[in-house]
Formats: sequence, C-alpha cells, structure tokens
Amino acid sequence: MSIQKTIDRKKLDERIVRMPGYVQQFIDYKLPDLSPSTLLEYVRDYEQFFGWLIAEGLTSAAVIGDITLYDLEVLHMESIVAYRLHLTTRTEGTNSKVTVSRKMSSLRSLFHYLSQIAEDENFYPLLKRNIMAKVEIKRIHKPKDTAAKLKGKILEEEEITEFITYIAEGYREDIQDNKQALHAFELNRERDACIASLILNSGLRVSEIVNLNVNDLDLANKLLYVFRKGHNDETFKTPVYFREQSKDDLTHYLTLRHTRYKTPKREKALFVTIPNGSKEGKRMTKRAIQAMIIKYAKRFGKPYLTVHKLRHSFATDYYLQNDIYKTKEQLGHASTETTEVYAHLTDKTMSEAIERRN
Repeated sequence: MSIQKTIDRKKLDERIVRMPGYVQQFIDYKLPDLSPSTLLEYVRDYEQFFGWLIAEGLTSAAVIGDITLYDLEVLHMESIVAYRLHLTTRTEGTNSKVTVSRKMSSLRSLFHYLSQIAEDENFYPLLKRNIMAKVEIKRIHKPKDTAAKLKGKILEEEEITEFITYIAEGYREDIQDNKQALHAFELNRERDACIASLILNSGLRVSEIVNLNVNDLDLANKLLYVFRKGHNDETFKTPVYFREQSKDDLTHYLTLRHTRYKTPKREKALFVTIPNGSKEGKRMTKRAIQAMIIKYAKRFGKPYLTVHKLRHSFATDYYLQNDIYKTKEQLGHASTETTEVYAHLTDKTMSEAIERRN
C-alpha cells in the first residue's frame, strides 16, 4: 500500500467509528473496490451532511453516530434542495459545482446501497424509501470545458525545457538579494529540477512522485514502478516510462541524495528533504512539492502553474506524438473519456480522436 493510502486508511479508521453503523457497513462493502483515500472523502461528505441534519433539526440525534435510518427515510425533497443550496451559497468555504456534484454523488451511493443492496435479518432493504433516487446529478467534467480552462495555464513546447532550466539555474538571479532564499535554492535546486523534470517527462501525479522509493527506479530502461491511483491491487506497481532528459536529471540527483540530505539507509524515499528541527533526510510531502512548484512558477511568469498542470503539460505534449490510447496508458487514466481533454488542447480534432477508437 502506498504511503498516502496508509495515512488515509488510518484516518478512515479513526473517523468511521463516529459514524452510524449503517455507514460503517457501507464502507466495509466498498473497501475491496475503492481506495482508502476515496472512502475517506466519502466519510467526510457524510460528516458534513449529517452535521447539517443535526443543525437544521431534521433529526433528534445529538451526535452523528445516533442518526437513524428512519431519519433518512423521512427526508423530503425540499430538504435535499436546501442542503444543495447550503453547499453552494454558504459564506464560508463555498463549494464549486464540481465539489457539490461529488458530495451529492457520495450521498446517492450510500442511499443506493442502503435501499438496494443491504438487507436486514428478514431480507428486507435497510432503507425503505430512497429520496436520493429522485436527485439528478449532472455531469460536470466535460473534456472541452476542462481544456478551455487550461488554455494558457500550462507549459507548451519549448517552455517545458525552459521551466526545468529555470529551476536549476535561472531562479538564482531572481533571489540574489535574499541570502536565506539563495541558500535554500543552492541546497535544493538539483532535487527540485529533477522533480519538475520527472513530472514533465512522465506525467506522474504528485502522489505518485511522493510515494516513489529508490528501488522503484530502473535508470537503464528509463522506467519507474508506481502505485497507480484507482488500482485495486495495492501490492502491484505499474511500470511507467520517462524520457531521456529525466534520466540525466535523476542520475545527477542520486549522486547528491545521500550526502547533501544526510539520508539514512533506512529511508527508502526517492525524493527527500531535511525538515526543520531534523538532522537527516526524510520523505518529501505532497504539500511541500506543491508549494515548491508554485514558488518557481510565480517567478517564471506562470502564476497559475501547479503540479497537476505540469502533468497536463506533459500529457498535451505527449498526445501530439501519440494516440489517445497510449496517452491514456501513460497517464494511468481509467478511461479515454478523461484523456479526451488533450485532443482539445492540441491541433488534433475530436473527430480524429474518435476515429482512432475504431
């Protein structure tokens, strides 16, 4: 199991005990098919919904764990509409349409399980009436719309190499007068450039970068073995190729990893840092890598650039030389529908992409 999944499984176990028994039963049912990270999001969504039920007086329960199936059975459609409105209009932490759609979908999955799959001792459904069956959840993610939002916010063509070079060398000129920033840059520039290079030359997700261990790397064949998102077999690592430029960057970084970061032999992480107050190298966190890319992107003149947009940058460039199926496999997408966004980001037309399916 990956590092992040292990962390999320622990968080899931801690939070699920505060849920009603029927939610725990649903999570157990889904556990073989969904990752702990996904199920943790489900539980967070249920915590928010049940907390709202209590706040609105739609249940007599004082705590979430005491909310009954009957409380769910007697909900009116106006209550569901009110909750959706609450998610979209509350003054603090207003949710995007995509987030609202996901939260409603989480609820529908739970209600469907309780009304169509789970049974009591007499073989009757646990939930006699499913109000969520009446709720239409519109598809939010459309490849064409996603592509439009990405236009101008990713790296294109020669910018890919320029950004890696900027991290390795160019950033120095922009911080010459800041001794503290300059010291941190000189310490980490090879590592930081290597991370950016690997994403821009393989399309790995930030979580996949974080989870990489030294023994996952096969430099000779330009291969990495990674835990892919959504893969049901948590013992299987998928081989992912990377380009020649990353081979050079990785080779250089590996010569520095042990000595510069005082990395102990027991630390298996590929990318390490020395946290404040520590004397030895430890695995970098997802947040640290995200913040690092944003820092360089702002100085580079691409303030909207993020780690995930580096992945989009690679995918767009890769798609120009390959078909939709190869792009799907390289990125680890579950279906070509997700990959179609890159057809809109290139000069290739959707009709060409569709024809390639035949």
